[in-house]
Amino acid sequence: DGCFRAVGELESRFAGLGATGDAEVGVYCGSGVSAAQQVLALDVAGVRAGLYVGSWSEWSGDPERPVATGAEAG
Repeated sequence: DGCFRAVGELESRFAGLGATGDAEVGVYCGSGVSAAQQVLALDVAGVRAGLYVGSWSEWSGDPERPVATGAEAG
């Protein structure tokens, strides 16, 4: 219906992932759009989180950063 789940459900889900009010939480995705929604859902659950706005698109676009491929990635 376009709404977030109930606060208790969000708290339980995020706590199960280690995201609680006591943890430092950072969020990113491919482009930053869905990560922004995740930060809002975390806030609803009482967890402050930072958004890496550039997300994976920015991070992976820097040729100075090493990238593991093939057997190295596993």
